Amino acid sequence: MKLLNPRGFGLVCAFAAVAAGLVLAGCANTVEGTATANQVQVTSYRAEAASSSAAAASSKAAAAIAKATSDNCSPFRKTTGTAVDRYNDFVDAHDGNAADQIAKRDAAATALEDAAKTVEAQVSASGADLPADLGQKFTDYVTAARGLAAEVRKMTTNSSVAPLNDASRKVNDALTAVRNGCPS
Repeated sequence: MKLLNPRGFGLVCAFAAVAAGLVLAGCANTVEGTATANQVQVTSYRAEAASSSAAAASSKAAAAIAKATSDNCSPFRKTTGTAVDRYNDFVDAHDGNAADQIAKRDAAATALEDAAKTVEAQVSASGADLPADLGQKFTDYVTAARGLAAEVRKMTTNSSVAPLNDASRKVNDALTAVRNGCPS
């Protein structure tokens, strides 16, 4: 056991017990004075600690961004693909004046609304971890898909296709923007 004089001077003695019960003691002189830290080393340590902490925080933030991006980009094609297929089925039925065009119209509108809800929910779940520019692209898709769904629901056999085509163009532009914004 080592005993230190709290004032930094005096004797420091060490005692050791030996197996046979013999006690050895030895004392050494201490240096008088006040302990001080090497300010250069303290500054260097603090800088390294801050740098390490910043790197850890940066790494954690980068991982959260990568996860949010993947959580939104990966399912996007599948989520929107069904809506595109149902919409194209409706266009074919409308253009061919098919007997089932009303059913296909309703299925297309529902698929577009469902895709918009799904994309919107995932963006919301990602929160601030999703990069703002990519989040805006998803939000633009949601708005465009809902707009197209509304135009699809208005369609009858005699309706003008101009509003439908405009809304469809907005969805196509939004789909392209998201796909271009997502990593490959």
